[in-house]
Amino acid sequence: MLLGVAGGIASYKTASLARLLATAGAEVDVVMTRSATEFVGPVTFEALTGRPVHTGLFDDGRALEHIRLAKAAEVVVGAPATADLMARAATGQADDLLTAVLLATQAPVLLVPAMNDRMWAHAQTRANAVHLRALGYTVLEPDDGALAAGEGSGPGRMPEPDTIYAHIARLLERPHALRGLSVLVTAGPTREEIDPVRFISNHSSGKMGVAIAESAWRRGAHVMLVAGPMSVAPPVGVDHVPVGSTTEMLEAITARLGTADVLVMAAAPADYRPAERAPGKLKKSGDARVLDLRETPDILASTRDHRRPGAIVVGFALETDALVENARKKLVAKDLDLVVLNAANEPGAGFGVDTNRVTIMTRGRPEPEELPLLSKREVADVILDRVEAMLDGR
Repeated sequence: MLLGVAGGIASYKTASLARLLATAGAEVDVVMTRSATEFVGPVTFEALTGRPVHTGLFDDGRALEHIRLAKAAEVVVGAPATADLMARAATGQADDLLTAVLLATQAPVLLVPAMNDRMWAHAQTRANAVHLRALGYTVLEPDDGALAAGEGSGPGRMPEPDTIYAHIARLLERPHALRGLSVLVTAGPTREEIDPVRFISNHSSGKMGVAIAESAWRRGAHVMLVAGPMSVAPPVGVDHVPVGSTTEMLEAITARLGTADVLVMAAAPADYRPAERAPGKLKKSGDARVLDLRETPDILASTRDHRRPGAIVVGFALETDALVENARKKLVAKDLDLVVLNAANEPGAGFGVDTNRVTIMTRGRPEPEELPLLSKREVADVILDRVEAMLDGR
């Protein structure tokens, strides 16, 4: 891939991005504008990538360097993309090596703006961003945060290397059936309040749902993550809707089901709630206390009449006994296309861990598909592979 570095203070972050890409196994060619070398020396990028850094359009013996670099790149990234670089790219200029590469390449292009907030807000910069997107470039929105010394904070800060890395991975994905579709994913536990300080919940971390949301977004889908309190952050690019109780989760899902092409119910909502919530903290009295528990709404059953016609629906079944039998019942009773079954008491496959061992049961397929112990990211990819196979058949 080709990493283009323009002249901005944010170029120090680009060094970290180069390291991330090189560590992941990418061959990274770095092209720096003349002004970029005033902020970070070319030797820094050469040390991080193990490859020579390119700076001049008319260097001796490199008259066609821009063509070679443009053809070799599978993706071109401009980070930071200064207001000047965006303006020159938007008007088709080729007065340095980086803009010449942008004109010559047929690879996907990702531009990562970084500038003062007033420069980003200027009508000309905004118009340039719109035009660049119309040309087919992916232009990220800058972060809202601390700017250069003395400039305070605001929108214009370059996104962090991890965020840029995720967008690069998305651009490099092969074409997927999920591209452009709407995917609704649930994750994490729900909480049913006993009093203002206590609640009923479970050990779900949200890791499985987050892995599915991340994989779906990487495949080009528009992803909405409806999640209870999680121990992990929502992934890059995903619209996150935080909820508390099972009822809140059901309401959030129902409001969005009409546009969802795929629903993946990976959350672990609480099955019971107190019949009444105490208005104040319950104090110890020395006596036994009995809680009157009532069932919470069944989310999958409640959404049946609100699902988009033709939508693919995936449920999860966390069981402790009669695993396959109970999962098969859920597949039929909840009108699902897939059920992902796992055992609550199996080491390495339950709550709070990074691995899972699941069995996938598919509508119309008599034999369950047993998977070995995998990372949750690998499990997510297998699940979405099965979903895409179903989409291709519809």
